[in-house]
Amino acid sequence: MKNVTRPTALFIILLLQLTPDVLAEEGVHTDNIVIILDASGSMSDKFSSDQTKTKMDAAKEALRQVVGKIPDGTNIGVLVFSGTNTQKNWVYPLSPKDDEQLMKAINLPRPGGGTPLGNYIKIGANRLLEQREKQYNYGSYRLLVVTDGQATDREAVKTYTPEVMDRQIRIDVIGVDMQQDHMLATVVDSYRRADNPGQLVKVVSEILAETSNTGTNTSGEDVFEFIAPLTENVALSLITAITKVPGNTPIGQQAMTLEPEATTAPPKQPAQPSQQNTPQSGEQTWKVLLIGIAILGVVVLVLRNRQRNRGN
Repeated sequence: MKNVTRPTALFIILLLQLTPDVLAEEGVHTDNIVIILDASGSMSDKFSSDQTKTKMDAAKEALRQVVGKIPDGTNIGVLVFSGTNTQKNWVYPLSPKDDEQLMKAINLPRPGGGTPLGNYIKIGANRLLEQREKQYNYGSYRLLVVTDGQATDREAVKTYTPEVMDRQIRIDVIGVDMQQDHMLATVVDSYRRADNPGQLVKVVSEILAETSNTGTNTSGEDVFEFIAPLTENVALSLITAITKVPGNTPIGQQAMTLEPEATTAPPKQPAQPSQQNTPQSGEQTWKVLLIGIAILGVVVLVLRNRQRNRGN
């Protein structure tokens, strides 16, 4: 089978060389995290195995310890439900990390009320989708849910959670001193129990220590040597995977269809000979690839020139 040709390899290299540093200059951040903090009444209870702290106090302490270690430039949001003293559910709207303001926000909530988790998963996910639209679909996007009880809106949780995951937003859930695992335990990307304050710090650290692995430090020639042994079909599949754009339709809304469904069967067309392996079809493929290379090259040059101009 034919190995990848140089035009295809160059297209992949250009895609890989659009580095995180250049995108960061445009205000695009790699990691975007929304923390959904349960401030329902039961969070004022103390741990069953440790009567020294309430679940809320332990959650705040764990977040304070760990969030401060997250790399600068990360976008973080803190979304609180049922807090008795929080006039806004976004105590820290999704934005670059500001340690002083973030610590104040984490310290603010006081427990009270129910557990409308499904609605807040929707709110948090929709904000991440808005951010992903602004960031040209670049970066990682995740929800971290810290809760101690089953949701009072179970149907909303069942409805919205699959939609969030289908849009490639990661969901991590921490069950704080729960008698049984949360309903999301076997559904989300990760679920961890925290039955005492020490475990809570540990699991929050584990989750927030994970960083996205984007970009590459490989030079163009090295990348070409790596790509060259691939077959053409595999290389084209790689291009499709790299350029695939996840849907950013808000949670709870159906994605718009590009074409209306036909109400009647279309008239049959005369059979056409297959063009799959004809020279004309091959020429069209390479023309499309070359046009794509040219467009992407211009984008890279524009962004790099902006970066240089800002440095002068």
